[in-house]
Amino acid sequence: MGFRDTPAGQAPSPNPQRDPQRDKAELFTPELRAAIDHWVAKYPPEWRQSAVMPALTLVQEHNGGWLTRELMDDVAAYLDMPPIAVYEVASFYAMYDLEPVGRHKVCVCNSVSCMLNGSEELIGHVTDKYGVQPGETTADGRFTLKEVECLGACRHAPAVLVGKTYHECLTPQALDKLIEDLE
Repeated sequence: MGFRDTPAGQAPSPNPQRDPQRDKAELFTPELRAAIDHWVAKYPPEWRQSAVMPALTLVQEHNGGWLTRELMDDVAAYLDMPPIAVYEVASFYAMYDLEPVGRHKVCVCNSVSCMLNGSEELIGHVTDKYGVQPGETTADGRFTLKEVECLGACRHAPAVLVGKTYHECLTPQALDKLIEDLE
């Protein structure tokens, strides 16, 4: 029995590797199911699996910014798809994190346009000033630095995504200001 077959607010039969109390309290709450179902409803029933990306995004946000294998298994069960298909999506796209992240994500685009316009300088600056390499989180947990393939803002490169907000034409000083303004 998967999450889709259980009444709202109830966890499926316990998995011995998981804490059923956590499942009941935190995972796939009725609100989270409703949010996923909103996306599922946009597709014909036979294409339910097409909602995998928004489902992963919602589950990641619900779990503090990252996806565990168990959560990906739950998404697979909920969408009636093989777990490996969910793992492939989650590991392919840079917007999904498979390890814990800082309170904020600072994503620096490394596409050709951004690279030619200074993204390498931005990454080097953050690395030197804050002591964090791409893929790492600052010691205080304040932010995780990520290099991403493309943010779709080539016209105003270099582009950086902080949380869900895009910033363009950044200099190291402007990026410092963004990082300093993080809580």
